[in-house]
Amino acid sequence: MLKNINPLWWQNGIIYQIYPRSYQDSNNDGLGDLQGIISRLEYLHWLGINAIWLSPIYPSPMKDFGYDISNYTDIDPVFGTMANFDLLLSAVHRMGMKLILDFVPNHTSDQHPWFLESRSSRDNPKRDWYIWNDPAPGGGPPNNWLSVFGGSGWEWDEHTGQYYYHGFLKEQPDLNWRNPEVQETMFNILRFWLDKGVDGFRVDVMWHMIKDAQFRDNPINPGYRAEMPTYDQLLPVYSTDQPEVLDIVFKMRRVLDEYPERVMIGEIYLPIQRLMIYYGDKNNGAHLPFNFLLLSVPWEPVKIAAAIAEYEGALPPGGWPNWVMGNHDRPRISTRVGSGQAKVAAMLLLTLRGIPTLYYGDEIGMRDVPIPFDEVQDPQGLNMPDKNLSRDPCRTPMQWNAEMNAGFSESKPWLRIDKNYTLNNVDRQKADHYSLLNLYRKLIRLRTGEPALNIGRYIQVCADDQAISYIREIEGSSRFLVVLNLSHRPYYFKTTQKTLSGRIEISTLPEMEGMITQGTIELDGDQGVVIRLDQ
Repeated sequence: MLKNINPLWWQNGIIYQIYPRSYQDSNNDGLGDLQGIISRLEYLHWLGINAIWLSPIYPSPMKDFGYDISNYTDIDPVFGTMANFDLLLSAVHRMGMKLILDFVPNHTSDQHPWFLESRSSRDNPKRDWYIWNDPAPGGGPPNNWLSVFGGSGWEWDEHTGQYYYHGFLKEQPDLNWRNPEVQETMFNILRFWLDKGVDGFRVDVMWHMIKDAQFRDNPINPGYRAEMPTYDQLLPVYSTDQPEVLDIVFKMRRVLDEYPERVMIGEIYLPIQRLMIYYGDKNNGAHLPFNFLLLSVPWEPVKIAAAIAEYEGALPPGGWPNWVMGNHDRPRISTRVGSGQAKVAAMLLLTLRGIPTLYYGDEIGMRDVPIPFDEVQDPQGLNMPDKNLSRDPCRTPMQWNAEMNAGFSESKPWLRIDKNYTLNNVDRQKADHYSLLNLYRKLIRLRTGEPALNIGRYIQVCADDQAISYIREIEGSSRFLVVLNLSHRPYYFKTTQKTLSGRIEISTLPEMEGMITQGTIELDGDQGVVIRLDQ
């Protein structure tokens, strides 16, 4: 059974997401770049990362900071050149790591040559590469579909007398994935990067790619509240997650299968049962449909345990699990649960079954940084200013040291840096045995070296109003008990089972490491332990 698994690199590794604008600036223009990332690879190797995922680095007008692409097969000058990319890829591979690119198939920039042709006339050969429609019978947009970034999803084009659809900004027109020419062109773009040696792709908004062929109105969301994004006023049942999208996903997967050991990760915000469909009925879909449960579940042990059980129970045969604690679209984990629980969160992420994804800076407990409104750059924040939805606070520059601008740049950074950077940075935490960074490093190294922790079974022990506990095990290997106190009060884990005695391998309080446990385990508030159980 599990003992016979020969895991691929993406099944027992650690993915680390880099937001390139914010990682390291090498030319002092205030923006991170590829050469800056190259200069920090030794740090990632030291940390124990084996796969790096880069947010978009393609040429773009930067209306949505790279998610509006004007050329899929080049590098934006902001980040460097194709030669810089080739050096990065070579260096990553030389260190035994993998490189995953962001692929944005749902939409392009309105400055992409394809769209410029498409909007030039109704009879242009690329007209059908995008989604065009006539006004409604009484005038106005063809239907009620909304944009994720606010307002209608339809934009009027005076020149050709039709509307085009954009699920995000009006500068991000959606491609028509029902068109076979679009499909083959995009698949060849994947091959371009795969031929270079890229190890896989994270596919942006995968569930958006196909829309209802009849363009039916979306129903009203009865659960909408005023503080929610305006997009949530409707349930996007016709503008997203259409049955035909799975055929596109399967075709993408076949492209990746032309190359050995490549991975396809799908960004999919859907309920668990719908998410599982993207694995494919024969595991021929996305290798890893991203699991975002830990981004939204209340930080309560019983609810977290229930979410884990639901996810584990829903996985199709052969479907590999994954967990995400943070990304470039959501508040940082230290902001969501507090600095006291950040270490517990790290222990949870790195001891669950399935590949974990870390977001840059979470390993040192970076927080969301307040960005004054006159400095907001994120279009989601600018378009809905009264809802506090800007994603800028979680995208601020990496805090490397106590020098000017946290060692990110010698020039003014594109976004503000946290005021606490002189106290909270990589250099300071590297030197502190008790730091969050060193806890991440210990957990990563233990996980990497122990089959029970990277591919072993997950067995829940208990969950109550304070803590969650579970076992990770695999036949013929070590067994581990994980006990996480998600409260600020002392917790007493009691067991009469001799099989749950052992030695504390890692603790959020390092003084306890090496202690023998049997019977009651006494934990401080905000404490977690990983115990190597006696055989």
